[in-house]
Amino acid sequence: MLVTLKELLADAKEKKYAVGSFNTPNLETARAVIAAAEELNVPVIIAHAEVHNDLISLDVMGPIMVQLAKQAKVPVCVHLDHGSSFDACVKAMHLGFTSVMYDASAKSFEENVNETKEIVKIAHSLGVSVEAELGHIFTSSIGGGEGRGPLGAEDFNSLDDAYTNPDLAKEFVERTQVDALAIAFGTTHGVYLTKPELDLNRITEVKNKIDIPFVMHGGSGLSEAEFKEAINNGITKINYFTYMTMAGGKSVVDFVQDMKEKNETVFFHDIALVAEAGIKENVKEALRVFTNR
Repeated sequence: MLVTLKELLADAKEKKYAVGSFNTPNLETARAVIAAAEELNVPVIIAHAEVHNDLISLDVMGPIMVQLAKQAKVPVCVHLDHGSSFDACVKAMHLGFTSVMYDASAKSFEENVNETKEIVKIAHSLGVSVEAELGHIFTSSIGGGEGRGPLGAEDFNSLDDAYTNPDLAKEFVERTQVDALAIAFGTTHGVYLTKPELDLNRITEVKNKIDIPFVMHGGSGLSEAEFKEAINNGITKINYFTYMTMAGGKSVVDFVQDMKEKNETVFFHDIALVAEAGIKENVKEALRVFTNR
């Protein structure tokens, strides 16, 4: 069942859970994510990150994602993740995506506001939800291929400079009318090389200023307790990719090693299905935490 991000997050916000958002740069990953959600009977978001166009283009993967969402037994939002251009956002809308993230967080506050406002006007006229980002989410040098290049705390004068400012968040939301806001409080895209320094109270501080659905990027690698505290403080959408795709990779490595020990032939189609099964189990674990299942 294809639905909008706004619909999903309204329910999550009311019932105090988070909807998992998973980048799906191939057919097997998309099927794995939806199958995991169906088995748990929970809503889910499948996303295409613009930087994953080097793996498969939006033109090819987008229609597949939309069709799988329509056929799903649970509510599914099809989302463009970290869209960095008007063209990518508009193309996603025309392909049937029900949500886009326009990410101008690396630009000045005024540029972010003005450009996001234009995307919101177009999207809302088409019934499409919009997510934006304010603040700076760190990016590991390993597996952080979701947004910009490696970005760490050392790039700022202080952690407070990197985290989302509550007063600016209020102004940003009021001026742009976005449906969801990705906020920065210390999480990291990619594999955690060191334990992140989280400011989970920052979520509450932002929520006290503007009460809309908030998004956690860089969700992989946190403890269950950290996820639950973030959700309790106001996070309603959690982006999760790196550790999911690592799980698929590990399943393939184990399978190939086992086949070699048996002196049996390895076929690519078998590898794809093994990866799909590994990804599905990892996604189920994440969704159980996010939705308290």
